[in-house]
Amino acid sequence: MMPVTQQQAVLASGNAGKIKEIQAMLADTLIVPQAAFDVVECEETGCTFVENALLKARNAALQCNLPAIADDSGLIVDALGGAPGVMSARYAGWGASDQDNLDKLLQVLADVPEGQRSARFVCVMVFIKHAYDPCPVIAQGVWEGKILTHQLGENGFGYDPVFWVPDHQCTAAQLSAEVKNSLSHRGQAVQQLTRLVKANGVF
Repeated sequence: MMPVTQQQAVLASGNAGKIKEIQAMLADTLIVPQAAFDVVECEETGCTFVENALLKARNAALQCNLPAIADDSGLIVDALGGAPGVMSARYAGWGASDQDNLDKLLQVLADVPEGQRSARFVCVMVFIKHAYDPCPVIAQGVWEGKILTHQLGENGFGYDPVFWVPDHQCTAAQLSAEVKNSLSHRGQAVQQLTRLVKANGVF
């Protein structure tokens, strides 16, 4: 287990793609993934993104005795009534790979016409000073787009290869990391969270 210092905050995520993106966006803050502290992950039993983000943050803060940052995010597809939603990482079942989830999404949307494939990525990000912090800082980002019928691009992770970004006429997986981070739901949430946390004099 890593030694704890007051200058650190633990990032309550085991998703390599998320960790890479968040660390890049918070480069001026010492953000350490929870795996470095041997954190036992909690079960994501919430019905909403904010519930799951808080569950993860409190779990990591409790085990590490550190401030914690956590996010919960997912893809909301209008034609599917909001699915996959909070189940985005597990859409094709527990232990599903990104490709498994992509394949299921494309299969379910196979008969949905182009004009009805609107979707958005949503990210809720939270910061807590300690495990029992009664006033968590909560930020949210939303990234509008639509779902293609096929995959394009090699960058990013998750549903990026089928998420069309109208303003750039490409998928999220065809954007550079820098451009994606400036546009994405997670980038918006990080920027908002950073402003709120600094306003509270935490970092």
